[in-house]
Amino acid sequence: MHSNGRWPGESRTAREIGQQPATWLRVADAVRRARPEIERLLDLPGARIVLTGAGTSAFVGEVVARDLARHLGRPVEAIATTEIVADPAAAVVDDRPILLVSFARSGNSPESVAAADLLRRLAPGLRHLVITCDPEGQLARRWSGAPDAVVVALPDEVNDRGFAMTSSFTGMALSALLAFGVDIDVEALARAGSTVLDGAAEHAPAIAGAKPARLVFLGSGPLRGLAREAALKCLELTRGQVVGLADSALGFRHGPKSVLDERTIAVVFLSTDPYARQYDVDIARELVQSLGEERVVVVGDATECGGARVWPVPALPGSPLAGHALLAVIAAQATALACSLALGVTPDNPFPDGEVNRVVRGVVIHEFDPAEVG
Repeated sequence: MHSNGRWPGESRTAREIGQQPATWLRVADAVRRARPEIERLLDLPGARIVLTGAGTSAFVGEVVARDLARHLGRPVEAIATTEIVADPAAAVVDDRPILLVSFARSGNSPESVAAADLLRRLAPGLRHLVITCDPEGQLARRWSGAPDAVVVALPDEVNDRGFAMTSSFTGMALSALLAFGVDIDVEALARAGSTVLDGAAEHAPAIAGAKPARLVFLGSGPLRGLAREAALKCLELTRGQVVGLADSALGFRHGPKSVLDERTIAVVFLSTDPYARQYDVDIARELVQSLGEERVVVVGDATECGGARVWPVPALPGSPLAGHALLAVIAAQATALACSLALGVTPDNPFPDGEVNRVVRGVVIHEFDPAEVG
């Protein structure tokens, strides 16, 4: 990544954003070694596949579910651990076997461990694929060696030490796609990622320099999960001083559009799906009319978005939409970091008072009795 004044600085967060293309190659190697064991888990006809995690880890599931479903030819559901823990019975609606895929940076949040334990009680025969950045975390240790589980530990550099998840998000998403056999040219993906990073020195400080009070992120289909992750990065790295909001291209008009004002910048993640792309282009053009060309950013290979500013993302023919999301999220991460620096926030530790923690604290896991389900 290039440097421009305080961008990107020498923070750990900046290095973890910048290292992502190189880490993807090592992630692919780690998954390749685990593939024989993963294939054993997949031999479960009629199983529901449930992707789970909390926060950023939940958004991994939202981003990859569509491509996994298309590749496997069966439904794939993304259900956050926070939802499973609060209402476990809702996650087990019939007697079909479940293949649970857990995403976790550390695996030490209470919900990460509890969600899998609850589903094991409610769904006998549960199989479990754990994709984690920390082989010493509680989730990995609990399931390592279990007969119907496989733990895939990603390379150590993917285990972000900064406050916000960046490398871990893209690393886990890529590993899920590869684990289930989705065809991705990882070397081409890495080259494209470096190109997106090259644009960060120009585009991210320009967005931060406009001093937005709100950043609205919009994406269609699985890119709505990407939009949710982008909004979270904005909130985390600016200590909530820049409010991040997320929606779909079509859903935004149904009330959330009320948030637009002169201190709002809208970011539209342009889908590579030709049909969905039409709706993204429509909302980008509409936003240009509402906010002006300088306050609308299109992340993608846009040429038809009404004069909006464009952050180019190389097209990868044949790549799944989730692969495109791994490239586009770099723009969101870099923007959040630039806003953090512009506000004088320390991105590696935006909450020095501990109000928000890297690993969630304060969650009490209450005893669950299936007989008492209403």
